[in-house]
Amino acid sequence: MLRVLAVDDEVPALSELAYLLRQDARVEHVAMASDGGAALQDMVQMIAAGERLDGVFLDVRMPGLDGLDLARLIGGFPSPPRLIFVSAHDCAVQAFELEAVDYLLKPVRPERLAEAVRRLWAAVAPSTGEEAADVIPVELGGRTKFLAQQDVSHAEAHGDYVRLHTADSTYLVRMSLAALERRWGGSGFIRAHRSTLVNARHVSELRFDAGRVVLQVGSKVLPVSRRHTRQVREQLVRQFRTGPVPAGDLR
Repeated sequence: MLRVLAVDDEVPALSELAYLLRQDARVEHVAMASDGGAALQDMVQMIAAGERLDGVFLDVRMPGLDGLDLARLIGGFPSPPRLIFVSAHDCAVQAFELEAVDYLLKPVRPERLAEAVRRLWAAVAPSTGEEAADVIPVELGGRTKFLAQQDVSHAEAHGDYVRLHTADSTYLVRMSLAALERRWGGSGFIRAHRSTLVNARHVSELRFDAGRVVLQVGSKVLPVSRRHTRQVREQLVRQFRTGPVPAGDLR
């Protein structure tokens, strides 16, 4: 999980950025600083306390110590955090020179910020020793639980929501199935039906049942639409080519 610092001298912009960052399940902690001097002081204190800081979301134009000067100072740290510049002004060249992970233009769009977090996660995950597996926050009895993608056996569309199924429970999240497929499609999730997305790791069998193709996913039998049958078969063969093949006929 990521620990980040957001820096901006405009309080509304800083609050909005911190709010959006906290909505991302990959972000564990968001600290805030309202100017470059305060940010530098906070980072020195974190280092002295042995706290990890993975990234700094940094405004460029600030009074006193501006973002570019602060970035140069950060670059002199023994293990500097990654930089993501956030500005209403075009400073892309300077950002590139300072080896920033990303550069965001204000006003920041949530989907663009999510991409910056993804790039930050990809950049720091090997050094933190954590597997870069995606998680989704779900509400459960007034608490927020972080559900790892590998624990989800399959997902079903429910209007504007998606129901995520695990071995012992189900969770409803506000997201379209198409959006989830875009997010998890490269991680072994297969569209088996217009309303179903299946995690290939949880498929134990593919077979014909009463003239139709079905998948055995845990204790559930899920139908595969004719439209998706060939794609499902090919993806499962690819998925398990270097490992155990499910018990079903995948030839």
